[in-house]
Amino acid sequence: MSTAGAAPLIELVGITKTYGTGQAAFQALQGVDLVIESGEFVAVMGPSGSGKSTAMNILGCLDTPTSGEYRFRGVHVESLERNQRALLRRNCLGFVFQGFNLLARTSAQENVELPLLYRGEPADARHAAARAALAKVGLAGWETHTPAELSGGQQQRVAIARAIVTNPLVLLADEPTGNLDSHRSHEIMELLAALNREQGITIIMVTHEPDMAAYARRVVRFVDGRVASDEVRAANVAEAQPCS
Repeated sequence: MSTAGAAPLIELVGITKTYGTGQAAFQALQGVDLVIESGEFVAVMGPSGSGKSTAMNILGCLDTPTSGEYRFRGVHVESLERNQRALLRRNCLGFVFQGFNLLARTSAQENVELPLLYRGEPADARHAAARAALAKVGLAGWETHTPAELSGGQQQRVAIARAIVTNPLVLLADEPTGNLDSHRSHEIMELLAALNREQGITIIMVTHEPDMAAYARRVVRFVDGRVASDEVRAANVAEAQPCS
């Protein structure tokens, strides 16, 4: 929980999103209120068309609301210019997608370095940070391997390393296990739970799989563009059954 007087990490107030105009208008979000504190692990669920992906795009500064307020550490994100939102995205947010989105002919280390390259970090700092991020996801020694030389689970670990190499405040994961088998899926979820628990990274994850959502401490369900339920659990599955 936030301390007295401190703004929540993320706060959505009355967020709406409408696509199209007139009779073709579709209201994807219909007044979403949501508060996420620093250090939480939140699973976002809901049927297709429920608004969960639209909400994630707004949280990730990939889209803007039609109305309402999006506050990040008290800053009104909905009022920022495009380049200001890009800076927030670059400096505070990390992204993990269902597709690993790795450069095919580029080594694991070079893939992880990309966000730092965009920041203009010097080569020595990039190399050291990328190696450290790969070690955090259990891929020390795999730095020179290309995606074709890695399993699906390893590719997603590289993608997670790329997302955390900038030390983001928030990791946004969109169906991060969607392209993996059951065993690899649980490996990735255990990794995300450990990053949340040990590194304190706030994680917001879209998933349609209840057994993946079980790794989160909190589950927010969207239905018809609204938050239908918001459940906080005493423990997630990783805490209830820790790995040996």
